[in-house]
Amino acid sequence: MTWLITGGAGYIGAHVVRSMTGSGEQVVVLDDLSTGIAERLPADVPLVRGSVSDRALLDRVLARHGITGVVHLAAQKQVGESVEKPLLYYRENVAGLTVLLEAVVAAGVRRFLFSSSAAVYGVPDVELITEDTPCVPINPYGETKLAGEWLVRATGRAHALSTGCLRYFNVAGAATPELSDTGVFNVIPMFFDRLTRGEAPRIFGDDYPTPDGTCVRDYIHVADLADAHLALARKLAGPGTGDLTVNIGRGEGVSVRELADVVGEVSGLDRKPEVHPRRPGDAAKAVASAVRASEELGWTPRQGVREMVESAWEGWCLRHPEARGD
Repeated sequence: MTWLITGGAGYIGAHVVRSMTGSGEQVVVLDDLSTGIAERLPADVPLVRGSVSDRALLDRVLARHGITGVVHLAAQKQVGESVEKPLLYYRENVAGLTVLLEAVVAAGVRRFLFSSSAAVYGVPDVELITEDTPCVPINPYGETKLAGEWLVRATGRAHALSTGCLRYFNVAGAATPELSDTGVFNVIPMFFDRLTRGEAPRIFGDDYPTPDGTCVRDYIHVADLADAHLALARKLAGPGTGDLTVNIGRGEGVSVRELADVVGEVSGLDRKPEVHPRRPGDAAKAVASAVRASEELGWTPRQGVREMVESAWEGWCLRHPEARGD
């Protein structure tokens, strides 16, 4: 099989490419490099620069490379920005997906893996979030991911595609420093950024109904997440898969205060966090049930929160050597 990975030069995408090529899968990357970095990719992986909204380009790539499956990662993914720019998010995440699926159907591709998000659930008040927990997204980003799932499943039913949706929880860490996240949008790099500038990390709300009053989240190492893509891709390549939707998390909760403590220990820049008011829409607890991933994919996460923080810190220091006085 030959897989087209859209967004394959991004933070998560480059890890997926690494996992799949390292296991012998043939891969082609399509990325507009708006946030992706070409140097993340192995030299022998073809990179096509372009958008999933370019139908003519998609037709050429699918035909020229004999693509037999697609892993669709390319998307806009910042929650706050989605509130400010909903039209951008629907255009890129839903309209762009529509164009891609049209090209996939026309080319006779029969396997499609969709990168979704735990944002589809909104803020459910449950101990563990299963794949059957009702989806009530509370921002345009989550809405576009849920609409994307609907579109992928409907296309699969109508055109005999084997489809799968992976609902990521909180992704962190790096397989190597060079593949680390370059953005400062998620909590761990946000802590690093504050500490590097000599400022205290921020915690938003310490009066939640949790053991230490701060939000509890499920964190997954990006290398484990990449291996989950490989496991699902191989399952889709088998007979009679149909459709499969799977949570990707560790099934264990870590509070924001606990995470701040680990960041302080790993970085050596241990400062007492500042507590700020709650942010609208933050759930007290959001932890995945990882049962289906184990049963259906034979996948279990291997790395814990400390490994995530340590590997993320190495990547941060590669780009910010001043963080540890180098």
